[in-house]
Amino acid sequence: MTWDLLLTGGDLLDPGAGRSGRHDIAVRDGRIAAVAPELPRAGAAEVVDVTGLLVTPGLVDLHTHVHAGGTYWGIDPDPVAWHSGVTTWVDAGSAGAYTFPAFAARTAGYAVRVPALLNISAVGLVAPVGESRELANCDVELAVETVRAHRDTIVGIKVRMDRHNVGANGLAPLRRATEVASDCGLPVMVHIGAAPPSIAQLLPLLRPGDIITHCASGIAAGAAGYDPAAREAYQAGVLFDIGHGSGGFAFDVLEAQLAAGMPPHTISTDLHSRSLHGPVFDLPTTMAKLTAVGLSLEQVVAGATVAPARALGLPDGLGTLAPDAPADIAVFTVESGRFELADVHGQCRTAPLRLVNELTYRAGRLLPPQLPQPVPPWVPLTDTQRHALAGRDRAVRRLLTTPLVGPDGLAEQFPRNGA
Repeated sequence: MTWDLLLTGGDLLDPGAGRSGRHDIAVRDGRIAAVAPELPRAGAAEVVDVTGLLVTPGLVDLHTHVHAGGTYWGIDPDPVAWHSGVTTWVDAGSAGAYTFPAFAARTAGYAVRVPALLNISAVGLVAPVGESRELANCDVELAVETVRAHRDTIVGIKVRMDRHNVGANGLAPLRRATEVASDCGLPVMVHIGAAPPSIAQLLPLLRPGDIITHCASGIAAGAAGYDPAAREAYQAGVLFDIGHGSGGFAFDVLEAQLAAGMPPHTISTDLHSRSLHGPVFDLPTTMAKLTAVGLSLEQVVAGATVAPARALGLPDGLGTLAPDAPADIAVFTVESGRFELADVHGQCRTAPLRLVNELTYRAGRLLPPQLPQPVPPWVPLTDTQRHALAGRDRAVRRLLTTPLVGPDGLAEQFPRNGA
């Protein structure tokens, strides 16, 4: 039996496949070929010893914005993916019908997978807010045509439902998003924020399997801690997604929801140009924040692998390492300790662990290192963030300008005697 890659000795945690503990993982032709406590090494083209490390399916981030250069919020995912373990980046509405062809062409060149939610507004997220203030942008027929033309990529419909984005249009953008989703057999992801409309107003339009992102938003919750209508939505089968972002995650709101028996179904970052350098940073950091309020490691891995894959009906076994699933694999060191982490409002909690990515494979291939992208000029940064970014640039420059090895690490490639 021959394999392209064999990971040996790792501590597997794969909630979707129901496997945990020490397992070897074999890969052939970009897919999982075998998983067992011990597999033969003979015939494997490459054997990687991951003893003592946590092995999970490649992480699935349900809410990101990746159209760098095409929107206000977009980033390039590849410079983050290789050191975070995220192999599937679900873009949450960066593009609408007018811009989706350009979005699809751009994201096809990324090393990671990019399924997408189509924005109900045809203009997409070209500006910070306001895409649905002009209701004509929310063209149902055009959106349906776009989904049908890109059915291999579009896995849902996105609508931002707060006063900054809908203006005087109230619930109309959500009604139109639901109409498109119903016609195409897709879920709707609803961004909540500053009311109106409130969660209570949104609830009658949401269907089981639709997704509320920023579910622990302090802005949407208001002074009450969390909207009691959230419990009704939860019990009705609406899925709750973290969607951390730069304004959508408050520890106290999440703690109130947990106390009410409403743990989030999925864990996502809402990683974009204004959250990448803090307060989000990456998905492993967001996962650690949920362990700080009591979720287990297995719960947070499930919330960032199989749960989002199932929520969107992603194909081919994504989110698991079951045999014949895509060989998207993340390998982490699990550091134990006390790690202070902040939400978007500066509230801090202490996590008992930190996930440090060591290897990230997409379809059985190791993602190569990539340098971070420059920060767009419209992104607000604190002086501390600017200082840290400058320090990182200096450290990278020093690393790359120092000769890779000394004289004793070299060999004579072209001997003088011509041998």
